[in-house]
Formats: sequence, structure tokens, C-alpha cells
Amino acid sequence: MTETPTAGLRTFAQVLVNTAVANVTTSYLWFALTFWVYLETRSVLATGIVGGSYMLLVAVFSIVFGTIVDRHRKHQVMLFAATVTLVAFGVAGLLYLVFPESALLDLGGPMFWVFAGVILFGSVVENMRNIALSTTVTLLVPVERHANANGLVGTVQGVAFIVTSVFSGLSVGLLGMGWTLVIAILLTAAALGHLLFLRIPEDRPEAEEGAPPAVDLRGSIAAIRSAPGLFALIVFSCFNNLIGGVYMALMDPYGLELFAVEWWGVVLGISSTGFIVGGLLVAKFGLGRNPIRTMLLLVALMGVLGALFTIREWWPLYVVGIWLYMTLIPAVEASEQTVIQKVVPFTRQGRVFGFAQAFESAAAPITAFLIAPLAQFLIIPYMESGAGETTWGWLLGDGDARGIALVFLFSGLAMVVLALLAFATRSYRLLSAEYRGELEPVPMESA
Repeated sequence: MTETPTAGLRTFAQVLVNTAVANVTTSYLWFALTFWVYLETRSVLATGIVGGSYMLLVAVFSIVFGTIVDRHRKHQVMLFAATVTLVAFGVAGLLYLVFPESALLDLGGPMFWVFAGVILFGSVVENMRNIALSTTVTLLVPVERHANANGLVGTVQGVAFIVTSVFSGLSVGLLGMGWTLVIAILLTAAALGHLLFLRIPEDRPEAEEGAPPAVDLRGSIAAIRSAPGLFALIVFSCFNNLIGGVYMALMDPYGLELFAVEWWGVVLGISSTGFIVGGLLVAKFGLGRNPIRTMLLLVALMGVLGALFTIREWWPLYVVGIWLYMTLIPAVEASEQTVIQKVVPFTRQGRVFGFAQAFESAAAPITAFLIAPLAQFLIIPYMESGAGETTWGWLLGDGDARGIALVFLFSGLAMVVLALLAFATRSYRLLSAEYRGELEPVPMESA
């Protein structure tokens, strides 16, 4: 267990705020790109592919990111990620200046994918900072305050989501994509400038014997296997993210059917105050004696909300449902982080967080890539037909987006079943016992 330095909490607060600014910027540009593409093309397929590509790239690079985090000082990692993101956004700005919007929005042409890909790359690299942030909780915060610190992370993410949601919609609607890029570049540069003056007390990581691989998948697996039940927790989060891919692909199109883009951004901003409320509740009260149990109960509740918040095409129902859903997210994410910080040695946490992020992120693109074309070409036309209205109208009512509502209904019910089944597993009992200190972890050499 690492010894937290003097003034560690103050340093953690600075790291948290700096990362929040960086996350606001990347999310602001990413949301703006998604809004812009959908409004200009009206293609659910395009937004699903763009969103799925982001998660797929996160999955591909997260183990690399985790290895880098473990082998270097966390401040150096954050500087590197911020610099790469700034360069990527600068290249996207140049592309916007050189090519007309018609070329950048041509889904059949190469420039759309180059332009979106550059923004994607800059946003994905920023995730390296989030892995580093999770390890700084262990480095800078006393162990008894880990859950509370993870709650603060959720709160900051909520603030970032509010700013992103409101200003992305307003920016695209009122300023256009060009000025949106300018704002993102300036904010990224400002965050990098502040980071240059920030200091994180940390010893240089010990060099590993031999010639360690650039992608230490074996080390990640060994660290996970040393904690009985931890892999099952990651697998559960993977299946949970399979359901999350549905929301990623279809939530914005559904919202943009109910609201103008400027108002949809405002609605997301208001409803995402749930992030702040949920994060503050965790920061104040923690996660209970068993965070794994807390997580499963909340995931089941999230499934109920996901099944019901589009059961009628009423905007108040949708907004309240999103708010309640987002209120639960910080506790769910903090639960997994708190468990990993407790049962995995600090020197391996970057690789475990990276592996978990890769494994879980890989799930969302699967459903995003699958559900977007299924919704576009099969489910939505079916629900607009007489057969669909006759079969499901009694449950889902009338409206233009009943096909999306049908997908949300079954996805939410699947999430409830998955969470309840997890309570009956041996892995749940083992990991719960280890977190409470009732089991000894397996040495990594024998894992």
C-alpha cells in the first residue's frame, strides 16, 4: 500500500480540476461533432458508427495507455496526453479551413472519415489522463477516503457533462463547427499550460526486469487474477456496456427528434446535474460496506429507468428519466474504481484500469454498430407500419420515435436481469469477501 504524501488531497484537487477542464474540452468537441453530423445528414447510422468508433479506439489503446501510466510518472503521462490532443485538434482545425463542409460531411468520401478520425484520435488519447487520474487517488488520497474521492471524480465529470451538453448544442446551432473547433483548441492549450506548472509528488517507477513489452497484457491479467472475482466484475461491466452501446447510438437521435439542437444541448445539461448529485452523494456517504453489492443494485435500477423513460413520447418523462439515470452513474463507476484501488497493488493499477477500460469499452461498439443499422432499416420502419403500431401501440403509445423506444425497453429489461443474476455468482461472493479483508489475495507470481 502506498503512503499518501503531505498535502496529497490538495494536489489531488488540482489534478482533478485540470483533468476536468481537459475532459470538458474533448467532450465538448466530441458532442459537437455528433450533433453536427446528425443534423447535417439525419443519419442514425452515421452517429452510431462515429460513437462506436470512439469506443472501439478506446478499447484498442487502453491497455497501451495503462502500461504507459504504470511505467512513467503520472504528471509526465498527463503532459504527453494533453500535447497529443492539442496537436490532433489543431490538425482538425486546419482540415476545416482547407476543405468545404460539403466534403467533410460526405459520408461516402474520405474527408469525412479523416476529419472525424483526427478528432477521435485526440479525444481517445485524452483517456490516458483518466487512467492516470484513477491511480492518483491511490497515490494522493488516504485509503479510507478512496470511495469519497471517486465520488468527487463523478461530480467533476457531471460538471463537465453539463458544460459540454449545453455549450456543444449552442455552439453548433449558433456558431457552427468552425468556431467550435477554435474554442476547443484554445481550451486544450489552456489546460496544457496549467499542467506545466502542476507538480505531483511521486517516485520514479521501478524499472521492470528484462525487456518488458510495450503492451503488458500478461501483467494486466496476472494482477487481475491475483484478486479472486475481479475478472468477473470486469466481465459484468462489459455486459453492462453492451447495453450502454444502445444508449450511445440512439439517445441523441431520440432527443433531437423531441428538441431543436440548441434545446437538446440545454436539456442534456440540465438532466446531467444528476451526475453532480450522484457524485456528491458518494463523496459524502461513500458506497457502503460492500461497493460490489451497491453497484449491482444500482445497475438493476438503471435498467428499470432505461426501459421506462421512453415508454411514451413525452419530453418530461425523457428528461426526468435521463436525470435519474445519470444520478446513478457516478456510484456505479466509483464502485468498480474503489474495488480495484483496494485489491490491486499501486504499481499495477494503471494496467488493470487500462485492461478494464479496454475490455468494457470494446462492448459498447458492438451494440452501437449493430443497433444503429438495425434501428435505421428494420426496427424504426417496423414500428411505423400498421403491424408495429398494432402490436406495440398499447405499451409504447404513438409518436415518431417508437422504434427507438422499443429498443430502449428491451435493453433496459436485459440490464435488470443481468444485474440480478450476478448476485447469485461465486465471483460476487469471493470478491465481496476479499474487499472486506476476509480473503488473502493470490500472489501475482502464481496467478
